[in-house]
Amino acid sequence: MAVKEEVQKLIKNLPEDCTYEDIQYHLYVVEKIKNGMNRVENGEVSSHEKAKQRMAKWLSL
Repeated sequence: MAVKEEVQKLIKNLPEDCTYEDIQYHLYVVEKIKNGMNRVENGEVSSHEKAKQRMAKWLSL
């Protein structure tokens, strides 16, 4: 599906009283999900163990 068609479908599914901010938020979320799925397909992911190690560095004081 073309991007324009996806956006039109997304907007049609939002409530009539939605705001510009609501539309922007939903577009942002869809883009982030698609980017994440593309990263998975391209093998650009970390193992659970590596993620835990990275989080441990960030969380340790």
